[in-house]
Amino acid sequence: MNYRHGFHAGNFADVLKHLALVTVLLHLRKKDAPFAVIDTHAGCGAYDLSGDEAQRTGEAQGGIERIRDLSGSEVLGTYLSLAAEGGAYPGSPLIAAKLLRPQDRLVAIEKHPEEAAALKRTLAPFRKAMVEEADGYQRLIKLLPPPERRGLVLIDPPFEAADEFETLARAVAAAYRRFATGITLVWYPVKSQAAADLFLGEVLAAGVARAVRLELAVPPQGERLSRTGLLAINPPYGFDTIMEDALALIAPRLEAQSRLDWIAGAP
Repeated sequence: MNYRHGFHAGNFADVLKHLALVTVLLHLRKKDAPFAVIDTHAGCGAYDLSGDEAQRTGEAQGGIERIRDLSGSEVLGTYLSLAAEGGAYPGSPLIAAKLLRPQDRLVAIEKHPEEAAALKRTLAPFRKAMVEEADGYQRLIKLLPPPERRGLVLIDPPFEAADEFETLARAVAAAYRRFATGITLVWYPVKSQAAADLFLGEVLAAGVARAVRLELAVPPQGERLSRTGLLAINPPYGFDTIMEDALALIAPRLEAQSRLDWIAGAP
């Protein structure tokens, strides 16, 4: 997969990931107590869907562009409203920054210097959003547990390395040990169901007690990714129902098949 997310921004995988992100953030906002968001592979934060990278793949045409006029749920409405602001498609750190309250904060980590510089510009208007140019896996452990003792960890790696699943599983396990009460969202591609299942098994072996798996599959188009997964650890109350409702709305537009099941714990 090409690391630069501009090629994939707004595709069906982004739609799933960002709907889940908005669902969690709206839940965290219900209590006055502050929360922290740690985004380990943040990218540049905003993407021009009319630019060369996005137009070269056209992936947004099979994702966000198919659902912009949908309605029917608070989460979907919030997501589509954010996606329509400012003329650029928002990456996860910008979505998080826009949903922070004055008492909340965001740490957005990006390893690649050009992307990190762009991310700093994107998040400059948000006083409680901090950008770190660093390895997200390494920094994550040092940032946990957050002083707020509540919040979200988003791990959305580029899957550039052949052993990314193994690295990801170790990072998720280590993060869970340090912040067992936190909510964690983990994105992963599903190119091999066996590889995805092995990853999930390694995470559960680390002692994760409550987890939901979400998958979204679109019709295959050559070598392009056609199936995406998202693991939600310690999902908030009602997360499964909210996401099922949202998936029921978007799946027909995306010509997609969706899956949501509890792989640890109970609703």
